[in-house]
Amino acid sequence: MTFDKSISVAPMMAWTDRHCRYLHRLYSPAILLFTEMVTTGALLRGGQWHQLDYSAEEHPIVLQLGGNDPADLARCAAEAARRGFDEINLNVGCPSDRVQQGTFGACLMLTPKIVAQCVSAMRAACDIPISVKCRLGVDDQDSDPLLQAFIDEVADSGCERFYIHARKAILGGLSPAQNRSVPPLQPERVARLKRNRPNLNVVINGGITDPTTAEDYLTWADGVMIGRAAYHNPDLLRTLHQRFVDPTFNPSTQSIVLAYRTYISEQLQMGIRLSAMSKHLLHACSGMPGARRFRQILSDSKRLKENNIGLIDEAIDHIYARAA
Repeated sequence: MTFDKSISVAPMMAWTDRHCRYLHRLYSPAILLFTEMVTTGALLRGGQWHQLDYSAEEHPIVLQLGGNDPADLARCAAEAARRGFDEINLNVGCPSDRVQQGTFGACLMLTPKIVAQCVSAMRAACDIPISVKCRLGVDDQDSDPLLQAFIDEVADSGCERFYIHARKAILGGLSPAQNRSVPPLQPERVARLKRNRPNLNVVINGGITDPTTAEDYLTWADGVMIGRAAYHNPDLLRTLHQRFVDPTFNPSTQSIVLAYRTYISEQLQMGIRLSAMSKHLLHACSGMPGARRFRQILSDSKRLKENNIGLIDEAIDHIYARAA
C-alpha cells in the first residue's frame, strides 16, 4: 500500500490514542495519522515512554511533541526515530492554559528563533522529517508579514512541512474549544502563504468536514488535515481514501467494526481496559438504524468495568440484527 501524505488526521488530546489510530487505519490504509501531543517533560522527567507505543498497522504515523527546549526535543526525537516513527511534529498551535504555562504550543509563535532552534536540534538528532503545526498568529500578532517571517525562519532551520490551522490563537479569555470556533477561519491567508512560498510544503487544517472542501483546498495546498470530523464521522476517512488514494477501496462498515472487535479482544487479553477502546467505536454506526442503542450499550459504565468482550458483541448484534 502506498502511503499518502495529502490527507492526515490531526493530533487530538484524549482522542487520537493508539486505539483510535488502529480504528482509523481500518477506514484508510494510507492516510497520515498523528499521535496525541506528547510533552518532553512527560517522557524525560515523567518516564512515560509508554506514550510512544503504537502498532505496526498504524504506519504512516507522526509523533507530535510539545516542548520548547532544543536539547530535550532532540533527545525525544532521537528516541522517536529509533522506535520507527515516520515523522516528528512540533506543536506550535495549541492554545490551552496548561500548554501556555509550560511556554510551548501556540505561544511559541511569538518566538520564532526558539522554534527554529528546536527544529534544528531535532533535525541534527535524527534522520526522519521534522514538521511544525501552527496557527496563523497569536492574539494581535497575526498579520501576513508576521506569519511569513515566522514560516521563513523556521523553514530555514530545516522544517520540511507546515500544518497550518487557518485561525489565529487567542491566548487570553478563550478555552481550547472556543479557540477552535471563535477566531474566524481564514483559509485565504494560508493560500496566500503557499502562493508566496511555492516551494514550501503546506497543509491546511481547520473546518474541513467533507470531501468537497478537501478537494477544493488540494487544488493549491500540499495536503489537508482533518480534525474532529474524522472522530465524529470516521466514515469520512473511507470516503477520502476512495476519492484521493484508491477508488476500489470499499470495506463495509460491518467488516471494519468486526475487525476492531478482534483488536479489542486481543487487547483485553493483554490487560487493556475495555473503556479505553470502546469509546472510539461510538460513532462508527452513526446514521444506521439502531445507532442510538449501539452507543448506549457501549456507554454502559457499569458493564464496561467488567472488561468483557460480550458488551461489544451485544452492540454489534443490535445493529446488524436490525439490518438483517
